[in-house]
Formats: sequence, C-alpha cells, structure tokens
Amino acid sequence: MVTADWTGGWDDVQPLELATAPLPEYGTGSLADLLPTLVAHQEVDGFAPAIAELAPADRNCVFLIDGLGWEQLRAHPAEAPFLTSLLGSSRGGTGRPITAGFPATTATSLASVGTGLPPGAHGLPGYTARNPDTGELMNQLRWKPWTDPHAWQPYPTVFRRAHEAGVHTAQVSSPTFEHTPLTKVALSGGTFRGRLSGEDRMDLAAEQLAAGDRSLVYTYYAEVDGKGHRFGLDSDAWRGQLMYVDRLVQRLAEQLPPRSALYVTADHGMVDIPFDDESRIDFDEDWELRAGVALLGGEGRARHVYAVPGAEADVLTVWREVLGDRFWVAGREEAIAAGWFGPRVDERVHGRIGDVVAAAHDDALIIASRTEPHESAMVGNHGSMTPAEQLVPLLEVRS
Repeated sequence: MVTADWTGGWDDVQPLELATAPLPEYGTGSLADLLPTLVAHQEVDGFAPAIAELAPADRNCVFLIDGLGWEQLRAHPAEAPFLTSLLGSSRGGTGRPITAGFPATTATSLASVGTGLPPGAHGLPGYTARNPDTGELMNQLRWKPWTDPHAWQPYPTVFRRAHEAGVHTAQVSSPTFEHTPLTKVALSGGTFRGRLSGEDRMDLAAEQLAAGDRSLVYTYYAEVDGKGHRFGLDSDAWRGQLMYVDRLVQRLAEQLPPRSALYVTADHGMVDIPFDDESRIDFDEDWELRAGVALLGGEGRARHVYAVPGAEADVLTVWREVLGDRFWVAGREEAIAAGWFGPRVDERVHGRIGDVVAAAHDDALIIASRTEPHESAMVGNHGSMTPAEQLVPLLEVRS
C-alpha cells in the first residue's frame, strides 16, 4: 500500500523496477474503500470503515466527476474556485487525495466504487480484457460483445446491501445509463433517477438525500473526461467543463439537508500525450511488439497483452526490451504478486489479466492505429499508476 508523501520524490522513480510502481492504497485509501466506509458509519452490517479519516454522517452523497484528477484540479484554481476552496477538506481534512486503483479507467473505477472491491475481485481489470471462456476481447465500458453481467461480476453492490439494510439509496445520472450492464454490475440497488441536465441532477440528488433518515446517494458527470479525451487538458473546451462542474458542485453543496456529507471524487486523472512517434508507439506498425501476440487489450497507458500459447516468456522479454524505461512491464503473475489489481485476484479473473501487463511511466502511449483508430486519436489519456492518473480528490462538504 502507498504510504509515501504524494507531493514529491517521483523524479527518482526507476520505471523498470516493478517495486517502484506506486501502488494504489487498497484497503485504506482507494475508491474501493469509500462506500464501505460510508455505510459502515450508517450501521450496515458486513462493512468496516476503511478510510480512517472520514467521520460518520447519516446522509451521504458521492458526486463522481469523470476524469477530474487531483493534479488537474490543483493546477486550475481560476477555473474551479469552489472546488479549490475545498482542497483542504479532502480525505477528512487531511488535504490528501485517495487513489483510483489499477488500471485508472472508468469501467474499473466505477466497479470499484459500487462494489467496494478492488479490480482483482470485482473482475473488470481494464477498458478491454480477454474473456477466457470465449477468447474474445470484452469491452467492459460498452459491454461488447454481450456477456452475462452477473456471471462477469457476481458480487452484490454496496448500494444493494445498503438498500436491503434500510438505507434510502439512489443513483442520479443520465437516463442513458439506467439499463446498461455496467450500471447493473457496479451501481445498481435502490432507485435510479435519470436526469439529462447537470443542474437537474444536483437538485434531485439533494432531494434524494433528504428522503431518508439514512441516505446514500450517488451522482455522476461525464463531460470533463469527454472533453479531455477529445481536446486535451490545455483546451478551452476542457477548462469550460471544469468551470461548469465547479458550479454544479456548489449548487449541490448549497442544498444539502441536515446531517449530510457530500464527497466529490473522480474515477481517474488524465495526461495529454504528444502526437509524435516517440510518444505514441504504434503496436499495429511495430513488428517486434506484435510478435507472438494474439490479442492486445486494455488501453494505451495500461495494456493487457495476450500471447500466443507458448510465447508468453518471449513476449514479456521483447516488450521489456522495446519499451525500455518508459513503462513498467510485468508478467501476469508478477503484476498479481505486486498487488497491482489489489490484495487478491479471484480465480475467474485470473485469465482476464494479460500475460504481459504494461503500465506507462512516461508521457507515452501504446496505440493501435488500425484496430483502435478512435482511441489512438485521443489527446488526453489515462490508465496507469502515475500521480496524474492515479490520484483523485475526496473533497468534503458537511451540513
């Protein structure tokens, strides 16, 4: 688990030393620990408070802003004055971030939030991962090809267990997410309330928070991430979204009913990657990286590499040689033993993890220009264990 001071010391990291990869704070300060801590304080059986710094509240609201990492927020105080004013409240007033989990990507992080489990247990270990039963790549965000959601992720969500324990539980998000498989396996339980506009979501989240003596409400906003992917963190479009979501948080904070705590967090941060051959390594055009590889999964900064049977050791050797000091490159068992996916990996999840796992250290990306044209064209990217991607806020407002 991470115990280091997150504010410095990263220049000395040696990326080829797997022990230098900054592990998420599974069990004490990761996204997977947030809801278990909140519902433990609401006296839901079977949970213990994992994030020690958080104080109890009868009514808890989690507002997850997709893509708003800790470093990006701190770098833009002018665009986010209200959020900036809350930085000292993060993680129970310590002024520290929490960690997303690996890989730092939406499907993985939302599953960690909703189930209270790290990726090795809930089983969504990346943007795409191999289904061992079919041999196909499974897109865990878009849920393609179709896979039985409850076989893929069988654990009950924290929302469901809280609802069954008598806590008023609601998710307030875009109507398009109500019936998606990802919502079913990660965020279901209680009631889903769909609203299109951000303002309507804030108002309804406040209403739902007041609807019970004990309440657990989740709300979500996506477009900070969307504009970052398309235009980058240095764009007017991204800054405009940050300004907008800053006003949304303030709107919700000003409506909190008594005995409430609002927690503002994110699923990952983001980094902009230059459009040059050194920064964007094209798997589809690199014969060395392709040799012995049956499937390329994950995403550009957190790759799962599935080898042709019998070629696993050779693929690991070549990827380490070709990628040099720009990526942490581990074999499957090394990544599991190092704790990248959490303290345990369930048997059903084992084969979903790549034979080789490559996590970016530098501002670099493994694209696939022919097979992944959309993803390869994105300006902003995420997935790895660097502070810019891994650290997320846990800002707090209490009434």
